[in-house]
Amino acid sequence: MSTADRLTDALYGLGWSTVKNLPEPVAVRLGRTIADLAWKRRGKGVLRLEANYARVVPDAGPERLAELSRAGMRSYLRYWMESFRLPAWSPERVRGGFQPKDLHHLTDGLASGRGVILALPHLANWDLAGAWVTTELGTPFTTVAERLKPETLYDRFVAYREGLGMEVLPHSGGSAFGTLARRLRDGGLVCLVADRDLSASGTEVDFFGDRARMPAGPALLAQQTGALLLPVTLRYDDSPVMKGRVHPPIEVPRTGTRAEKTSAMTQSLADAFATGIAEHPEDWHMLQRLWLADLDPTKGPS
Repeated sequence: MSTADRLTDALYGLGWSTVKNLPEPVAVRLGRTIADLAWKRRGKGVLRLEANYARVVPDAGPERLAELSRAGMRSYLRYWMESFRLPAWSPERVRGGFQPKDLHHLTDGLASGRGVILALPHLANWDLAGAWVTTELGTPFTTVAERLKPETLYDRFVAYREGLGMEVLPHSGGSAFGTLARRLRDGGLVCLVADRDLSASGTEVDFFGDRARMPAGPALLAQQTGALLLPVTLRYDDSPVMKGRVHPPIEVPRTGTRAEKTSAMTQSLADAFATGIAEHPEDWHMLQRLWLADLDPTKGPS
């Protein structure tokens, strides 16, 4: 393991071992302080976040974009402070930390026994939403995690999410799709963060007026298993309670090829994601390139 990898792993380990024991007001202030320092440094992540917000809010001038990126970094660090502390939260604190609207789409789907896929963008705290599902609804679920470097850091994330009641599969390796399909055929719940394609073979969608690529997995799983596909969007506000919405189901089109059905369903997912992101852009933690024009090194900002 390189020195940089060891340092990264040690820093995350320090976060989980130390931040979770801080009083909540102290953790909140610490997160905001770190966010503001990172924002003032204007590093690559902050600049990328700002460039992404410029697509979401195309009429925003430099001052508005700077405000958004500062709020975005504060939201991003709120996610991390909460995530470091989640393993120490009581069940009551988890239940009180999230208020979803239109939950009936999920509960009715689970009651039907057909399996449910929840697809989310990188909005607010998807780990908290998952912990709420396992705690409040008592429903375990399966998810997929990107393999991080170093491997010890990936192991930390897997252990953390398994501790919240999730079954975690590695994104790479090729067996995740089959396992997810089996869970869904058994009437289970699958939750996937689905606004950024990690395979370079995703489905192209129109997203805030330009082309982007998003994972085809949610649409393909719904077609193959008959599971219900539900978009979910999350948001923070000034309270300690995260809010969310379970959107209406995305149905499999009656006609068309498999590729055409996948394209249409993924576009519907992108449209639902865009609705939530446009309402609360500062809670969209997209510090990476997303749009195809930005992925081409000869185009777009760095």
